[in-house]
Amino acid sequence: MSVIRRFLLLQVLFLAADLQAETLTIAVASNFAQPAQVLAALYEKSSGHDVRVTTASTGKLYAQIENGAPFDLLLAADSERPRLLEESGAGVAGSRFTYAIGELVLWSAERDLSGQDCFEQLGNLDDRKLAIANPLTAPYGVAAREALQAAGLWEDVQDQLVFGENISQTLHFVVSRNATLGIIATSQAKDPRLPDATCSWPIPPTMYDPIEQQAILLSRALDNEAAGDFMSYLRGSLATDIIVAHGYKVSR
Repeated sequence: MSVIRRFLLLQVLFLAADLQAETLTIAVASNFAQPAQVLAALYEKSSGHDVRVTTASTGKLYAQIENGAPFDLLLAADSERPRLLEESGAGVAGSRFTYAIGELVLWSAERDLSGQDCFEQLGNLDDRKLAIANPLTAPYGVAAREALQAAGLWEDVQDQLVFGENISQTLHFVVSRNATLGIIATSQAKDPRLPDATCSWPIPPTMYDPIEQQAILLSRALDNEAAGDFMSYLRGSLATDIIVAHGYKVSR
């Protein structure tokens, strides 16, 4: 085979690969942003498809989808919004599943709390601030409220609460010392880029409803082969190992 014919054949093969490659747009709850980027990068390498990740609070992403945002998949921080999307027809019936289970930790980087009992500080906040995600838009905020209610402290801390739009902003409030304490995701506390915690308390999961994070295929992506393929990839052992390594539980 001549050099020219080989070159032309390679060009045809590359063109065919380009025609088969698809673009996948995924809406991801802010708490899952880091593992989502890792998963997306690995999937791109193995599949040849392009993956775009957009992160925000689950409530905001849900509203955007309801208003026609061009997402193919939703990786939510709860099970309620995927269920609502399925019921409305915006999500594909039978496609949703729990890809991760989140947990909470009370966390601080405040030097004055070094060696202190984090839980005891909740009852003695005085003028110090406690950051949680907004329960109106963020599932981790709902869980934080439930945990404070279970501890009998919800009413007591009202004047000290600072609400993050999502769990990522909640963490920012604590790291930047705009809040002394914060109820954040356990997965966030495992991030090696964080400063060392001066006090932390893993909140018992019995104090809040399970944070079941569900994925759902959106109806607009029914003909997008990459979307269905990514859903299968998310259930696979490689993806679940990555999810666990980032501080989540999974249903195996």
